[in-house]
Amino acid sequence: MSFSHPRAPRAIYVPPGAGLSRWVFGDRYTIKADVHTTNGALGLMEGIVPPGGGPPPHIHHKEDEAFYLLEGELELLNGDRKLTAEAGSFVFVPHGTVHGFTNVSDQPCKMLIMFLPGGVEQFFAEVGTPADEDTPPPPPEQYESDVANAMRIVEKYGATYV
Repeated sequence: MSFSHPRAPRAIYVPPGAGLSRWVFGDRYTIKADVHTTNGALGLMEGIVPPGGGPPPHIHHKEDEAFYLLEGELELLNGDRKLTAEAGSFVFVPHGTVHGFTNVSDQPCKMLIMFLPGGVEQFFAEVGTPADEDTPPPPPEQYESDVANAMRIVEKYGATYV
């Protein structure tokens, strides 16, 4: 007699260029792992933030968030202070902390964003517009529409904008 666990562990592989991509706040976010593929453990996204881009300040009430900058430079809001992070920097934001970021350089910033536990990455899938490889960025006025849509649904994902 053999016993098989209903959710036997297995590795997740997401090849380069794969994952659900969305334009949100003028940034391009690609979900690489989500609450469903990791059994709730985490959500992981690749973010490409153009110069001047980034979300408004906000708070995650249930998830911790971590950033690893691959390219570029970001100004990060951490509570009531700002810090500058450059490529190779890691930032951990515990849940309940006011935070946000802005690309302060003249080049796009590329980073990995992790949510622990997973779930809030689904916000990006819901609020964003498709960002396939050949989809151009939205016009700058889309930012205000994204903020309005985000305000409408953000509490569903356990977050608030400040």
